Amino acid sequence: MAARAYWQGQIRLALVSIPVEVYAATKSGASISFRQIHEPSGKPIKYEKVVQGIGPIDRDDIVKGYEISKGNYVLLEEEEIEAVRIESRKTLELVQFVEADEIDVFYFEKPYFVVPQDELAEEAFVVLREALRQKKKVALGQLSVRGRETLVSLKPCGKGIVLETLRYEDEVRRAQTYFKDIPDSKPDKEMLELAGALIDKKSAPFDAGEFRDRYVDAIRKLIDKKAKAKGKQVLEDVEEPAPSGESNVIDLMAALKKSVKEERPAKKSSAKKTSAKKASAGKTRKRA
Repeated sequence: MAARAYWQGQIRLALVSIPVEVYAATKSGASISFRQIHEPSGKPIKYEKVVQGIGPIDRDDIVKGYEISKGNYVLLEEEEIEAVRIESRKTLELVQFVEADEIDVFYFEKPYFVVPQDELAEEAFVVLREALRQKKKVALGQLSVRGRETLVSLKPCGKGIVLETLRYEDEVRRAQTYFKDIPDSKPDKEMLELAGALIDKKSAPFDAGEFRDRYVDAIRKLIDKKAKAKGKQVLEDVEEPAPSGESNVIDLMAALKKSVKEERPAKKSSAKKTSAKKASAGKTRKRA
């Protein structure tokens, strides 16, 4: 089944319009979903839409309402909401260009792939992509989708463009509120060098395939064990690190030195291993 476009419309830069389609760049990963069960009967619990003083009601009788004062609502039909048209429903106008590092990491939300809608749009699409790449800029604009107008950024990615939805300023908490009480002191030079050595030992190229959701894996194993135990309780003891405190003071310098000595280097990516093997084989053949 072909992927469904998240948004279709045109990117507009001044008088240039580029018809595009936008697709989600991510998908849901492994997850465990639970149902609420009535324990005495073993049956799943269902939820009904009810109105106080009336009881269960038909879903077709439900409309959206906005409370303007306590108990008073303005009722809106879906057709009325859909009829509210703003330009960004079909047009993403690029209104500003900024350096990529100017946007704080807290503002980025979700990535999407942007592709030209047809062959006629390809030339203008490529010009925009390469202009952004050459200038090392990120484009900003707004588009309307699924009931809200979203701030977005555009940047080159290989042969395409990646759109990332951004949070608005009022959706991001100020870091200083949380960091203000952390002391602004300089660490001991030797400790800093030891911590740096630890970082060097555990540094390797990023490979997302090296990581798994261990919680999901553990829950699946628990479910398997529970099924085999025929309803009996299954509990596993997990060893947690001892909490630090006055009774368990650790010599930070000694701990860093021991860590550097015992820590194993991080695994290198399989791609590098493969290329290294090929290079080694090539050298062997030359010697032969």
